[in-house]
Amino acid sequence: MQQAGRWLVLVIKVPAEPSRHRVAVWRELRKIGALSLGQGVWAVPDVPVFAAGVARATTLTEQAGGQFMTLVATGRGTQDADRLRALFGAARSADWVEFLADCGAFEEELAKEIRIGKLTMAELEEEEQSLERLRRWHRDLTARDVFGAPEAAKASERLRECAAACEDFAERVFAALHEMPHQPPQDAR
Repeated sequence: MQQAGRWLVLVIKVPAEPSRHRVAVWRELRKIGALSLGQGVWAVPDVPVFAAGVARATTLTEQAGGQFMTLVATGRGTQDADRLRALFGAARSADWVEFLADCGAFEEELAKEIRIGKLTMAELEEEEQSLERLRRWHRDLTARDVFGAPEAAKASERLRECAAACEDFAERVFAALHEMPHQPPQDAR
């Protein structure tokens, strides 16, 4: 059973060359939301959601001929534990702020396409892919936001708004594609 406030501290050494190995490990740790504490030292809360990502980072490190060590930590005192949690929370807040900005950009893109009349199936498919990317990103952020950043609720609402905006765009595309050619009224003589 996980103890409240337990952290996994990951100490990683990867050979300098080729750099692709270091980049691969770094990308995996960033992807899972690990907190960088310094060169080659990362931390994540000791909860199951991080286990698969830590395992992938371990495998990548070992495949590169590097060394990976996992330590369990709680902090020497409550001040240390509180600081780790605050740093982790700040990182999640930054993730959510970036997500919110992308939601705004998504809605701006839809508004632009409507404004210029680019109501095509190809554009709809592109926008639906963008919405799906936002959904995946939201799922990933939600999974790693184990302490509940204050921006999470707003992000969920913004995702719903983006989905509604995309649905409106789809209806406009459907209407544009199925518009009957205008026929003048017949003269009733």
